[in-house]
Parts: sequence; structure tokens; C-alpha cells
Amino acid sequence: MFRNLRITIFIFYFLSISAFLATLHYLLAIVEVQNVFLIAVVMTCFSALGGIFISKLSVDPLEEHVTNLQNLSKETLHELNLPISTIMTNLNMLKKKTADEKDLKRLKRIDTACLMLQERYNELDYMIKKQTFYEVKEEFMLDELVSFRVGFLKHIYPHMEFNLNLEKTKIISDKTGLSKVIDNIIDNAVKYSPNSNSCDITLNDHTLRIKDFGCGMDEVEIIRIYDNFYQSNDTMRGFGIGLGMVKRFCDSQKIQLNIKSKLNIGTTVLLKFKDN
Repeated sequence: MFRNLRITIFIFYFLSISAFLATLHYLLAIVEVQNVFLIAVVMTCFSALGGIFISKLSVDPLEEHVTNLQNLSKETLHELNLPISTIMTNLNMLKKKTADEKDLKRLKRIDTACLMLQERYNELDYMIKKQTFYEVKEEFMLDELVSFRVGFLKHIYPHMEFNLNLEKTKIISDKTGLSKVIDNIIDNAVKYSPNSNSCDITLNDHTLRIKDFGCGMDEVEIIRIYDNFYQSNDTMRGFGIGLGMVKRFCDSQKIQLNIKSKLNIGTTVLLKFKDN
């Protein structure tokens, strides 16, 4: 598709330039038009028409391709919702009827896998809405969202002790995007706390604080942490894009982001939300 598109645009561009030069030669050398303004108007109109056709040749196939992909994504997403719901419903029924400890552990692992699959479903739905410029802001309880995200992450980090002190707080924001931000901050807190199994999470006065007791950072590192692909420890897993994404999201949602850290003591990330 794109190879043929490149060839078509090249041919049209080549013919347009040739026609432009031929027309200019005709006006100046053959007709010998002396009115410079008239020549400029004719050439401008000619160039505008050529630009319009080239833009249509370039954009229309891509727009159609993107639209088809979006429709396919929406249809696939819709079809995924039913099997996920069916698995989770039947799983809950099995847990109620099962008393064997080993079977309950197996069901628990299936439950965790379903929750992770549901997370991917929510993220795909979120990405589709963002790509179509859909307004994703909604009103929700921030304390409930934080509790839910911590509950989900406990399955991934069973060794961590999350100490929650959450004040009831209602906000209007991008809920799915904020969920990804909270996950990312907590993931960093765990990842950079190899010798600690504790993380304090507090919410009061519309400010969310996530504090770890890990390796911390010095002032030079704090300046660079928002750079894409920067990692204070190259041996850690990941791609170093997390805090860059967090900052872009906070800027877009008018959330004040502040990071305080001391080397070998720990790091505290603060998210200050606007009062509604």
C-alpha cells in the first residue's frame, strides 16, 4: 500500500513541477506577459491546486487506513469483553463452591490472570478513546482508585507492605490515565527499594504522596529523571520512560508533580490535585 502511495505521489509531484515550469515558460517566453502580478496570481493558483491534490493523495489513503484500524480495534475490543466477563462470572461461582485449599490457590491464580487481562482491555479502550480525541475525564473518588490499584499491585508484589492512609477525595480527571500513573510510581517505588518491603501511601488535602525507603537519588539525578530513557540504575528492568510519561500526563491534567528524594534514604512523589 505505502509503496504504491509513494510512487503515485512522486509521479504527481514530478508532473506538477513540470507543468508549473511549462506554464511559467509559456507566460514569459511565448505569450510574453509583462504583468508580474498576473503571473504571480496564476502561479499561486496553480501551486495551490497542486498542493491540494498532493495532500489528498497523501492523507486520504492514510485516513482510510487509520479509520479501518480503529474500527477493527473497536470491534475486537467489544468481542473481548464477553469472554472476560464469562470467565470472571464462572470463576466467582467456582470459588464459592470450592473448599479445597489447593484448588482455591489455582482459582486465585486464574483470578489474577483475569484481572490482568481486564487491565489490558481497559488500556486498549483508553487508547482508542484518546486517539479519537474522546474526552475521557470523569468524576470519581481518588481514595477508592488508589485502594483498587494497590490491591491489584499486591498480586504482583506480594512481598511489599503498602501502608495506606487515605482521606476521601473526589476529583475530576482521566481515571484510566491516572491509574497508569499511580501504577508507574508504585512500580518505581518497589523497583528502587531492593532492601525494603515497605511503601507509605497517603492522601489528604487533595495531595497524594507515595513514599518509598529505597536507594533514593541525589540532586543531579532528580534533574534528569523526566528525560526519556534515563534510568538511575542501568541494571534495573524497564525502558526509563515511566516518569517522562507521568510528567506529561500531570501537565495535561493540571496536576502538580513534585519529587523529593535523598540518597540512601528514599523518595517521595507528590501529586497535588485541584480542588473541585
